[in-house]
Amino acid sequence: MTVKQLQEEILTLKKQKNVIILAHYYQPIEIQEIADYLGDSLGLSRTTKEKANTDYIIFAGVDFMCETASILNQDKHIMIPNYESCCPMAAFLTPEMVREYKEKHPGLPVIVYVNSTAAVKAESDICCTSSNAVEIVKRISKEFSTKEVLFGPDANLADYAEQESGIKCWQMPSHGHCYVHSQITVDDIVEIKKKYPNAKLLVHPECIRGVRELADIVGSTARMYNYVKENSSKVIEFIIGTEVGLLERMAQDFPTNKFYLAKEKLVCHNMKKHNLELIKYILENLDDEAFEVKVPPNVAKRAKKPIEKMLEYS
Repeated sequence: MTVKQLQEEILTLKKQKNVIILAHYYQPIEIQEIADYLGDSLGLSRTTKEKANTDYIIFAGVDFMCETASILNQDKHIMIPNYESCCPMAAFLTPEMVREYKEKHPGLPVIVYVNSTAAVKAESDICCTSSNAVEIVKRISKEFSTKEVLFGPDANLADYAEQESGIKCWQMPSHGHCYVHSQITVDDIVEIKKKYPNAKLLVHPECIRGVRELADIVGSTARMYNYVKENSSKVIEFIIGTEVGLLERMAQDFPTNKFYLAKEKLVCHNMKKHNLELIKYILENLDDEAFEVKVPPNVAKRAKKPIEKMLEYS
């Protein structure tokens, strides 16, 4: 069966069974093409809260994204195509670690990146995404009347938020990172900028500081996409410093522009574990609980507050 045939069968099945498919920008392009909603973590979080009006939601993303959808939609079935699709960054921070940081820094608000487990979110005061981290740091520090916050699990995003907000962001832990973004080096950027001197450089805030400081735009996947959309007629070339899935999306949507990956092999293998065959299987077997992500009610109740506060502050 061809990719096109699989896509057509999936589109027919999801319509027949009234199922919504969500996909992150880092998904393979053939999955992005059949999604009802496509976006970054913040956009998809909003979608699950505001537009998820079906009993079943298939979420092509990593596990923490599906957990967020479950937290916000306890009455719905959140299905993940491949339950081995996990976020390594989330593993850097545990609930026990958050409690330890709280003891060392009493009274400071706890901000956790959405790239964290539901149990970690339940220990926090507010969540954030790469889209809104700086604004969240400013808002919560003002609410708590403090110039310091606890922030995890991504140390690079914490560093970026601290730079932009002027608020001290204690990293939980200091070595938490995204293995895709943190592999981009200053040397990589210097080399590719020499190769394409007229290209605008767009990088993710999960990159190291030296890389961010060489960029024209530092932002989430959604901000990068929107920047290209707004400037595609004025700027021809773009260097993209994030996962290759976003570049593939841009290349398809803006065919007259040229896109270059900041470094070879910027691939999140965990995001790429989903495929059309698995999505089709779920649509044909919605009662298969092996693919359902369900956050326990007691955890979901506690984790929902910091997520909803994030959405309120964004």
